Amino acid sequence: MTDHLSAVLDRIDADLDRSLERLFEFIRIPSISTDPAYKDECRRAAEWLATELRELGFDASARLTGGHPMVVGHHGQGAEGPHALFYGHYDVQPVDPIELWNTPPFEPTLVAAPNGDTWIVARGASDDKGALMTFIEACRAWKAVSGDLPIRVSILLEGEEESGSPSLQPFLEANQKELSADVALVCDTDMWDNDTPAVTTMLRGLVGEEIEITCADRDLHSGMFGSAARNPIHLLTDILASLRDADGRITLPGFYDGVQELPAEVKDQWNRLPFDEAGFLGGVGLRIPAGEKGRSVLEQVWARPTCEVNGIVGGYTGEGFKTVIPSKASAKVSFRLVSGQDPMKVREAFRAHVKARIPADCTVTFKEHGGSPALSLPLDGPWLKPTLQALTDEWGREAALAGTGGSIPIVGDFKRLLNMDALMVGFARFDNRVHSPNEKYDLSSFHHGIRSWARILAAFAR
Repeated sequence: MTDHLSAVLDRIDADLDRSLERLFEFIRIPSISTDPAYKDECRRAAEWLATELRELGFDASARLTGGHPMVVGHHGQGAEGPHALFYGHYDVQPVDPIELWNTPPFEPTLVAAPNGDTWIVARGASDDKGALMTFIEACRAWKAVSGDLPIRVSILLEGEEESGSPSLQPFLEANQKELSADVALVCDTDMWDNDTPAVTTMLRGLVGEEIEITCADRDLHSGMFGSAARNPIHLLTDILASLRDADGRITLPGFYDGVQELPAEVKDQWNRLPFDEAGFLGGVGLRIPAGEKGRSVLEQVWARPTCEVNGIVGGYTGEGFKTVIPSKASAKVSFRLVSGQDPMKVREAFRAHVKARIPADCTVTFKEHGGSPALSLPLDGPWLKPTLQALTDEWGREAALAGTGGSIPIVGDFKRLLNMDALMVGFARFDNRVHSPNEKYDLSSFHHGIRSWARILAAFAR
């Protein structure tokens, strides 16, 4: 079967215009999951995908949930050999503010890019319709050339990723046996840079907390009560400042328990990759790294845990000036976690740290805003090496082992509920303006993305 790869790649090249036509037809369906007015359009997008998969020989259907449908398809069930589950989402973000779009958001437009590439401009072009269609078009090419796929493939496409995926976990729990495979494939990630493909192997976990400190039972006149009465903003800012030391380390007892150093082979590869630390910060108007001293910027944003204050409120913040000592002050604090850290222990340590600094005549309340552990793909697993080689062969650049500072909840669900590791392979660029007006997907991402998945399927078969 893998002997057909060269012909499959040729077929992808020859059929690129038709692949674009199919992508454009898909994009024109305004499947905005957050707006109830587009409920029927989300169902239409799901049915469109199910029809496409059935035409490729998948046993596929759009299955109803409490929200938008899940599209499930299977090909080659019962056969021997590897079995992969591909995941993507067909829903998109709202288009507001519409006046900032240069072209109609659901009418895909080809725009000449300054670097000689071509941009596909439309809502969903990158996130995630263009990305998921790279995999479907790779399957189409294999079927056209060989009449089959190199391995068993299942596909799960949801319609609520942009609205919190409320139906996803119950659906996975109810269909564990059907959806379990040897490995999950997730396409909702980025290239390392414009020319270097990447496999994302690390996702940070998250702990979110909101605290509110109350001192006096009412706002007080700062002239009459100043210094004598406790100011909750003073108290809150002192506590927040105590969370990190002068070297950027988080001070919570036990916070670094379980945190491992970056594997030497990964650190060496990161050092070889083209990354401009000064340019990374300079792009947002900064110059000086603020995290743990002695750590590179890449380590800080991908491989080390963090503590950040995301919002703070207290006192009078309106126009003009009001001399009060407020009764209350609050803050939202988040921790990004790495492998080995327990979200519950981090939350408990944070709350204990705060409570120990609250005077006896003041109170504090806490509100939880989610928590999830970090995930790492085993570097010695059977799927990573062939994937890296397939990407390297396609792009002509050594594929990178990347991390991400964010979290992708579905990857945790695959591990926790289906006991599957997930390979995160995406072809988006950092300037794709996802969730913003004039979202785009590079034509080279779409074309080489299709070819990359064709190579990956062949590599798994070997």
